[in-house]
Amino acid sequence: MTLKLPPQSIYVFRIIPILIMKIGWNFLSFRQSKNNIFKMLYNIFKFRYFHNFIKKIFFQLFKKTFKMRFNFIVMLKRYYKAFIKSFPLCFVIFSSFGQDLKRSISDVESKVIKWRHHIHQNPELSNREFKTAELVANHLKGLGIKVKTGVAHTGVVGILEGNKPGKVVALRADMDALPVTERNNLPYKSNVISEYNGKKTGVMHACGHDTHVAILMGVAEVLSENRNFSGTIKFIFQPAEEGYPEGETGGASLMVEEGVLKNPDVDAIFGLHISSGLHVGKIEYKPGGAMASSQRFVIDVIGKQSHGSSPWMGVDPIVVSAQIINGLQTIISRNSELTKEGAVVSVGSIHSGIRFNIIPESAQMIGTIRTLDKGMKELINKRMSELVENISTAYGASAKLKITEGAAITYNDPDLTEKMLPTLKRVAGEKNVILSKAQTGAEDFSYFQEKVPGLYFFLGGTPTLVPEKNAPSHHTPDFYVDDSALILGVKTMINLALDFLKN
Repeated sequence: MTLKLPPQSIYVFRIIPILIMKIGWNFLSFRQSKNNIFKMLYNIFKFRYFHNFIKKIFFQLFKKTFKMRFNFIVMLKRYYKAFIKSFPLCFVIFSSFGQDLKRSISDVESKVIKWRHHIHQNPELSNREFKTAELVANHLKGLGIKVKTGVAHTGVVGILEGNKPGKVVALRADMDALPVTERNNLPYKSNVISEYNGKKTGVMHACGHDTHVAILMGVAEVLSENRNFSGTIKFIFQPAEEGYPEGETGGASLMVEEGVLKNPDVDAIFGLHISSGLHVGKIEYKPGGAMASSQRFVIDVIGKQSHGSSPWMGVDPIVVSAQIINGLQTIISRNSELTKEGAVVSVGSIHSGIRFNIIPESAQMIGTIRTLDKGMKELINKRMSELVENISTAYGASAKLKITEGAAITYNDPDLTEKMLPTLKRVAGEKNVILSKAQTGAEDFSYFQEKVPGLYFFLGGTPTLVPEKNAPSHHTPDFYVDDSALILGVKTMINLALDFLKN
């Protein structure tokens, strides 16, 4: 018996493995180190001994089953070779997206560093991020991303749609700098002078927001070049994270109020913060309450003015203020369940009097409240009101307490955190992803998290040769971030976005 097939049929054997691999693409992710797997398989198929082994089994099986003559064996051999030659093509098709993405990330690193240096050299205070916003907007427009400007005064929002409809994920970066005069001796050192609260001051990215902006610009560029994903990505460049000027509005709360999480409606949001107390290459995260809520309080004490030599003739507001300060600390030490969560009440400023021999009429205290639990926050606010009133009355004075909301608790959605943790570990390496304790610092990223599930994490920025404990802290003239930290931020934000959209 002689079996003959048309010559064109050889293409069936070339198409079959491609179709198989394309179908498999829908079930596999470029995230799962597929490139290494494909490389390994391709090399295996190149081995002569493997070819011979497969041939032997392949031919013997069909020989025994169908008892074909020699010409059938020759035919099988010919089609087997066509099949084997097709596998490398399958791997190329299968891994092309991952390879393109990897290449794009590598190519963008130098740009991210350049953008960061430019932004660092040209810092702008809260609600005054005009040049930074212009830089961002022009960059996004050049990538073909839909752009909206003037959000919450100077904010910029970009919308990137994938090849297919799907979920919506938001990525956020804050843009503002601080009234700090830089001491670092860097080629891109800030020499900018501005005015803050009526005083001339240097301006510096002393909290690393320059890195956040540059990272997200890099993320936008890479994803705009690799749109083979389902869903939509929103890039949120936020002003005034450090707090908007007195008498103004701004920050994340205003962005939310203006509908930044709508049209299209965001399903989840991710944000990062560079950390000077964490080595390059590391990531810290915490489910639940990761950063504290922030409140600002002002206490005005009214006494009775008198000569410094005759204090019994007046009511000393300074003494009353001292007693109030001591009383406030008992709220933390005696009323707050600190085994549950931490809390802080700090008086950062007290002003009273103008002359050494005059007991003044009034005194003013300004401070901050930090809490990681809503119930504890309510308790502290209640006890502060009671103590301020009762202590001042006991000393014959009067006092008024005003508490202003700053930021809510930065709360990482536990389900979202658990879902995205494998992404963090895959990108940074499992040993480099660290479960951290809660921090009493505050972040207005929390306002986004009040509306949609969010994950906020910390990215290491300290050179590995510098002990973490010796690194200059945030909000100081010596604050420093190593440029090598930026690329991990780019990779992490890209993979968080794509993984979320895929799952």
